[in-house]
Amino acid sequence: MSDQDKKSVFEDMALPYLDILYGTALRLTHAPADAEDLVQETYLKAYRAFDQFETGTNFKAWIFKILTNNFNNKYKKDKRTPESLSIEDTPDFYLYDKVSDLNVSGEENPEREFLKKFIPDIIKKAVQDLSSEYRMVFILADVNGFSYEEIAAILDVNIGTVKSRLFRARRMLQRALWEYAKDEGIVKGEKEVIN
Repeated sequence: MSDQDKKSVFEDMALPYLDILYGTALRLTHAPADAEDLVQETYLKAYRAFDQFETGTNFKAWIFKILTNNFNNKYKKDKRTPESLSIEDTPDFYLYDKVSDLNVSGEENPEREFLKKFIPDIIKKAVQDLSSEYRMVFILADVNGFSYEEIAAILDVNIGTVKSRLFRARRMLQRALWEYAKDEGIVKGEKEVIN
């Protein structure tokens, strides 16, 4: 394959994931400049290694694995992860919009009603406060919709680890959002039932 053909095929496969990669990178790094650098480095490494990509396999999982490896190697190990997320750079109602896109029938459901009552800043803060291992699994599964198998391949861990981290991340988020849910009348009762 000529360099021009390689470039064209790579662009056709990779460019549709630009927005979702950037969104994931922003949630991992908490800084727009770092997220842009992470995505740029991911595309550069993916292009250089494109000859190693096996046609017919999951390109999305392959490029996300490169992104997460870059994050782990550069940002996590250097401890350059900033403490706060810039809310201005994340669209309002992002999580709500993602969930509402899943309901094509238009019928209301309990999850939608629950999410309608949450202020996006509270959710963003709760996700931001998760440790990077849990945050990464949560974002890949519940925001980006990857399967357990895909997440295991991306993060280079076994499926049991993915399930365990996702379970724990969801529990941590439930705990973090419990008081707000009580105050808003979303849950009733005095006791927290989350173990």
